[in-house]
Parts: sequence; structure tokens; C-alpha cells
Amino acid sequence: MIGRRPRLAAGPLFILAAAVVAPVPAMAQGSFLDGLFGRKEEPAPAPVEPEAPSPAPAAKKPAPQAAKPAKETPAKPPGDKSASPKAAAKAADSAKVAAVGAPLAQDADAGAVLAQANAYFNGITTLTGNFIQIGADGRRIGGKLTLAKPGRLRFDYDQPSPLEVVADGTSVAVKDRKLGTQDLYFISQTPLKFLLRDKIDLARDLTVSDVSNDPGGVRISLEDRSTLGGTSKIQLFFDAEVKTLSQWRITDPQGYQTTVQLSNLQKGRSVDGTAFFINYGRTEDRAMEKQIRAQ
Repeated sequence: MIGRRPRLAAGPLFILAAAVVAPVPAMAQGSFLDGLFGRKEEPAPAPVEPEAPSPAPAAKKPAPQAAKPAKETPAKPPGDKSASPKAAAKAADSAKVAAVGAPLAQDADAGAVLAQANAYFNGITTLTGNFIQIGADGRRIGGKLTLAKPGRLRFDYDQPSPLEVVADGTSVAVKDRKLGTQDLYFISQTPLKFLLRDKIDLARDLTVSDVSNDPGGVRISLEDRSTLGGTSKIQLFFDAEVKTLSQWRITDPQGYQTTVQLSNLQKGRSVDGTAFFINYGRTEDRAMEKQIRAQ
């Protein structure tokens, strides 16, 4: 879970705006926590260090005849430089580069794909559309998405879900319309940086683990180590030309996977700035909320 705060009245929530406390079991908030941002738990206790093994007995000196493998090795043809230490080191380095680079360029130029993805996200000022969230247990729920960079985001779940999620650029508030409650989270602890940041460089701001062709498009696999509870694994799915984000998939540190499918996305539409308002309990916040409701 991302940094949870206990469910309190609006006034105490503001006081706790700079603190992160141990999470509580996900109840009504579960679908949000597990789906849009990926479930986060507090880091597990560090594993107990295993006892150092007893020193191994000293190896016996090899017999003289076992120390002469060179006589049984076929001689290298004249002019063959592969046996030189410099050539061997170069070959080893090349093998390492190939091992690291192979998963990043299976059927496409990974660098070009990442550049296109960065251009897509950095070209967004506002974004609206619909989403369908598919949880780890297979449950599906839809809703509407509204985004205004930098950092402002809103998810309105369809009925019967009472949830409403708002990010104002600093915090994320999860509101339960039925219970009239609100939970706050640090925006920096969410793995949705690719949507929230004004400018994003996927290779710099996250860890790219794979870029590959996917049926009907391109898949970019990322890791975000800055989320609370461990590393989140994120997969972004684009069309073949990397011009539309069709879905993302988040796998939390415990291995639970949630998919959010997107549709009817429209960039650049005018959106109401009050949609991203969060009431922290201050006097001015209460006055603003009253004014918004009166509109």
C-alpha cells in the first residue's frame, strides 16, 4: 500500500499531512489501492542473517600431473589472437553487453520506442477518458479519468462503488462518498509518475526492464523502487505507433497484479480545475468546498 493515513476528520488529516503511518487492512479502499496505484504493504522485516558457514578445509595441493592441462589443449592456428588476455576481456565485456541489451530490443529499437513514449506523456496537458479496473481476483469496475498536468488527477468510480480519488499535485485523497470519509497519501509514493509528472524520462525516472512488441502494439516494462513497500513493476501498453496508451498493469511487491484498461481518451480538452480540489480542513478549504458545492 502507498503511505496510508488513518481515516480521520478533515482537521486532523491536515495536521498529519507530513506523516506516514502503518497501513490498516484495505476494506472499502481496497479496489483503489490494489488497482490504480498497486497494493503497497509496509516493508517486511529484514531477513535474519544466516550463520557463517564453517571454514572449509584447506585444499590439497594438486598432483603434478593434474597441473598440466596445457599439453592436452590443441594449439591455436597462427595469427589467432583470441587467446590473448586483452581479447578474452573484450569478449567477456561484449557478452555482458549483449546479455543486458537483449531484452530491451527484441523486435524494435528500444531507444526509439522509449523516446516516442516520453513524447506521448510529455505532450499531454489534459487527458480525459474511461477506465476499467481488473483486480487480482478478476473483479472489474469502471469509471472516468480526468488528468491535468502537473500532478492533478481524478478517478470517479461508477456505481455502486462509493470511491472518488483526487490528486491535487501534492497529495492524493481517497474519498468514500457513502461514509463521508477521506484518506490522504503522498503523491510521490504512487507508481503513476508517468501520468503525473510534467516532464518524464522513463529511462531516467524509472528503471526500464524490457521493451518489446506485444499483440497489437508495444509493451514497456518498468520498475519503480520509490514506492512504499518495495519495488512496483509497471507495464505500459501502447498501440504499434506509440501514440495511445491503452492500459497499464501494476504488480505489487507481493506479486498481486492489477490491470487498468483505458478507452475514449482525449487529449487537450478543457477541464474544470475545481475537480482536483482537496479539503485539508483549513478554514479556506472549507470555504472553497462550500463555494464549489454552490456552483
